[in-house]
Amino acid sequence: MNKISEIVSTFFAYLKRPDLYPELRRKIWKNIFNRSSGLRGKEEAEEWCKSSAISERDFIEKVLNTTFVPFEKLFPQEFAAALQAQAKAPVKMGGAGSLSVIYYINEFANAQKSIETGVAYGWSSFAALASLVHRNGTLYSSDMPYILQNQSEDFVGCVIPEKYKSNWDLYRYADKESLPKIFEKASSFDVVHYDSDKTYDGRLWAYNLLWSKLRTGGIFMSDDVGDNAAFKDYCEKNNRKPHIIEFDGKYAGVIIKD
Repeated sequence: MNKISEIVSTFFAYLKRPDLYPELRRKIWKNIFNRSSGLRGKEEAEEWCKSSAISERDFIEKVLNTTFVPFEKLFPQEFAAALQAQAKAPVKMGGAGSLSVIYYINEFANAQKSIETGVAYGWSSFAALASLVHRNGTLYSSDMPYILQNQSEDFVGCVIPEKYKSNWDLYRYADKESLPKIFEKASSFDVVHYDSDKTYDGRLWAYNLLWSKLRTGGIFMSDDVGDNAAFKDYCEKNNRKPHIIEFDGKYAGVIIKD
């Protein structure tokens, strides 16, 4: 599909979904007036991350003071089944992030209520729920539909074990529509995991809002913080002290809310 055909197909796909019209308006505005937002400050952000990044193991053992066992070794049967579920999915979505970090921050926070933006196959959801279910907690998830992949909605969260899904509350809209609906259910959270709109402005909007809903002592995590300077600028402007974690050549940022 060439670029023009993709744009036309996307537009008509949105027209079939009135619940997504607000996001369509935002996408039109962004593509006309703010196309560079996704990569704003990328080089300085990468250097900033590289200068202080630590490994998953160091973060879990030295910051969280927890013995590190990789997530896939903690839940080998569930992990193997999840890999099979992804392999069978006929649609392509985002891959797994740092599952061990996601699991251990929920454990560290003794989480009862966690929120994430971005689901796709559901790897991060799987990791969070593996912790939450032991306390009968709930994971609230916001996930924008894959508008050009007709089957994708059937496979969102497909790697999550069935036994965890009763503790999962999924909202299939853009964050600006999903988050207010989630906040009607829960007003504060123990863990926040951000992995959706990767633009600079989209990140800053969500970071500020989600931080305000994070309880004292809770943990805030954002994936791909080297993609642009949003996380760096947010931390510097608000005097946050992040931990930068390198994983598979990418960077995640984690802040413990004092």
